[in-house]
Order: sequence, then C-alpha cells, then structure tokens
Amino acid sequence: MEKNYGYIRSYVIRNGKISYAQKRSYEKLFPVFGIMNNDPVNIASLFGNENPLVVEIGFGMGRATIKIAEKNPGINYIGIEVHKPGIGRLLWDIERLGLNNIRIAEEDAKLFISERIMNKTVSAFHIFFPDPWPKKKHNKRRLLARPFTDLLSCKLLSGGYIYVISDWQDYAEDALKALTETPGLKNKFKGYADKQEWRPITEFEKKGINKNHEIFEMIFTGE
Repeated sequence: MEKNYGYIRSYVIRNGKISYAQKRSYEKLFPVFGIMNNDPVNIASLFGNENPLVVEIGFGMGRATIKIAEKNPGINYIGIEVHKPGIGRLLWDIERLGLNNIRIAEEDAKLFISERIMNKTVSAFHIFFPDPWPKKKHNKRRLLARPFTDLLSCKLLSGGYIYVISDWQDYAEDALKALTETPGLKNKFKGYADKQEWRPITEFEKKGINKNHEIFEMIFTGE
C-alpha cells in the first residue's frame, strides 16, 4: 500500500464521549453488521445478494447514510469509519429501522479499499465532507489526492461514480484537480456539480452553512 499508493493516514482518532446507547449498540450489533474478517469483500456472502455496492468513506454519525440506505433497499452500502460513537449511532439506527443493506468497516479507508475491495466491483463512492486538514503543513493528509484517486478509479465499475462534497474551497480545488487528472474518470459536469436533490443534508454541511461556507460538489464517473 505505501509503495503503490503513497500511504499517509488521512485521519486521527479523536477521543469523543460515547453514550450508553451507542456503546450498547456497538457491542451488540457490530458482530452482526460489522465486517469482522480480513478477507476480500464478497458482496453475495456479505449481503446475501448481488445488488450494486456503494462505499461511503467517513460517515460521521451516519445520519445521511441511514437516510440514503433506507430509501434504496435494492442497493448495498459499506460505511467506513473509525469513530466509535458514530459507528454505535449508525448501528442503533440500523436496528431501529430494521435495515439489512448496510455493513460497517471500522478500518483505515485507504487500507480497506486497497486490500479488501476487488477491482471493478463498486458502483459508487460517497465522500461527504472529508477532513479538510486546513493547515498547509497538514495538506499532505488530505484524502482526495492522487494516487488515492487512482485507487478509487480502479475499484469503480464502468458507469459508476465518485461523489465528493466539501465546504473548504481550497480543498475542493485540490480535489477537483486530482480527480480531473485521474485516468479512467470523467467529470459529469464542466466543473463543480449541481446539488443532488436525493442527498440529505449532513451535519457537517449544516455547520458549514452556519459559517457561511460555500458547498462544493463533484461527481466523476468511471469510463
């Protein structure tokens, strides 16, 4: 991974308080809905069907994730997250709504996608408001950069898409450039994308709007 994809960790694990309900959901439900083994992902074995697969990188508290999955029962979703309170919250929602089309990977997204996701198996990647790492000395930790975008392109089915949203203009500009330069990807729009009405507003988006941040959306399709 480090040799082929320039691996640099794009996250830090923050010590957030986990509630009793989140802890209980994590302990009870992660063995059911979490990806527990280290084998390559087999969609049929994991979900019991061969429906299209969407991978979300960094779902936070999972509020947008659960709404999208609930409206699309014919699509399988893998959410990748390292923040236990968010995992616990999403698991609570999965149980509350009785959904069976979400699985969770509590792993480094770069490593998981590189080592566990087979090429040409993903219908879409959702990357909503990734950590912008705004300090210049930390820019190297930004997720949406080459060669990681090349890795996403390899995993994406022809006609599949990568959907990225950020409220940091500097990050959005860098991400747009990286995606544009990535072989095998084509911008669905001439520049930034129009807001997709099917997508619920995320908590990070609300915070950005409250700070008068502009929202930048990008959609690239696999060729």
